[in-house]
Amino acid sequence: QVQLVESGGGLVQAGGSLRLSCVASGRTFSSRTMAWFRQAPGKERDFVAAIRWSDDRIYYEDSVQGRFTISRDNAKNTVYLQMNSLKPEDTAVYYCASAQILTRRRSLYDYWGQGTQVTVSS
Repeated sequence: QVQLVESGGGLVQAGGSLRLSCVASGRTFSSRTMAWFRQAPGKERDFVAAIRWSDDRIYYEDSVQGRFTISRDNAKNTVYLQMNSLKPEDTAVYYCASAQILTRRRSLYDYWGQGTQVTVSS
């Protein structure tokens, strides 16, 4: 059974940092893409960042480029999202997801975690 388990969310002041972690288990992810999405109250779940496990090719959503960094640790089967210079508009539930290809399209992600709340106060 595939599981993606996120952690690291919390409350932080604007300008602060958080690091989210996503531990993957239940199958081999070395040929897949891992990504982070986020969903603010009343809004759709939006793409944030993705990394292709095989070659570290990365996509970022424009508003997080330069502030967020996605990375992976093979030994721990874990993907991270380092979030710096956080803004109140980054407040959302952040979800880890996995897909067969490197893509920004939510519909192509077939495994999802349960989400972790990130709240940025002004």
